[in-house]
Amino acid sequence: MKVPFADLYAQYLTIKKEIDQAIETTIRNSSYIGGQVIKDFEAGFAAYLGIDHVIACANGTDSIEILLQAFGVGKGDEVIIPAISWISTSEAVSSVGATPVFVDIEKEYFTIDPALVEKAITPKTKAVIPVHLYGQPADMPALMKIAGAHDLIVIEDCAQAHGAKIAGRTVGTYGHASSFSFYPGKNLGAYGDAGCMATNDPAIAERTRMISQHGQKGKHNHLMEGRNSRLDGLQAAILLAKLPHLEKWTEARIGAAKKYDNLLRNAGVFLPPARANARHVFHLYVIRTEGRDRLQGALTDAGIETAIHYPTALPFLPCYQQRELKPGDFPVAHCYQKSILSLPLFPELADDAIRHVCATIKKNFHG
Repeated sequence: MKVPFADLYAQYLTIKKEIDQAIETTIRNSSYIGGQVIKDFEAGFAAYLGIDHVIACANGTDSIEILLQAFGVGKGDEVIIPAISWISTSEAVSSVGATPVFVDIEKEYFTIDPALVEKAITPKTKAVIPVHLYGQPADMPALMKIAGAHDLIVIEDCAQAHGAKIAGRTVGTYGHASSFSFYPGKNLGAYGDAGCMATNDPAIAERTRMISQHGQKGKHNHLMEGRNSRLDGLQAAILLAKLPHLEKWTEARIGAAKKYDNLLRNAGVFLPPARANARHVFHLYVIRTEGRDRLQGALTDAGIETAIHYPTALPFLPCYQQRELKPGDFPVAHCYQKSILSLPLFPELADDAIRHVCATIKKNFHG
């Protein structure tokens, strides 16, 4: 049996009529840049999150960088981020002239360790970017308490956590602002690059919108130098068509994760626990095993696609070599980069495919 890691075409077939109509309407109206469809998606996603302002932009990486710029983070500042994430989190910090300060993750949840965040704060620290990695919410109540005590800006990286919750609140609504990616493989994905920023602060909302649209406040009224980072009309129309289905897809992801949990219990691998009082939305289902490479090979031989998110923790990437960061400074991240493995998980994943994956894992360890 062939089991893909993800199947975006399977999702498309379930809502083909809506997607095709959204694309046709956009083309008919020539609504490629700007227009009502952008406003409608921003309003719809803001309502979904329960936040006042959503500002669409070209991609998730831009959204982090624009937010940092809007908050005045720049040269001489430090920004605390987790040691395991996609490089967007750290490169956005560097792009505004600030320094990313890496902090190790919690052993159980793959998210930034609040106790270590507090220890990493210096007089230069201006912001913290918690990442809700793999769909697991970071410990936002603890992080917000620390940030409040030290007067730090909090920008949530929600690229993998659309609809995740902790302590009854949706992620993206705790911090001073938040960043979302709508890359095609995300829980809510476009058919190309897309992203947005979200905030309850009207001044930050206005500033981020200006930055993303060449510093304009109204056409040709350039109050500052900005950039071109706009969500195009086709992607907005696709996202708007998909948004009503997000909760159903999220529940399907959670259901698939529970099936993995049940079938892989006592199978010789570490399973991803969901944080208490939280909703893990399982953008990825990530197991751990010391025999990761051997297991991945066995799964590949059985026709099962897997992935590693991420094979090298941020502090140990070649682009940060000059900082001479040591494995002992990030023991959890350093250990996990060698043992993590992402299994197939998407809303349309069939039960027999999950059983095939689990049977192959059990055979590899016990056969």
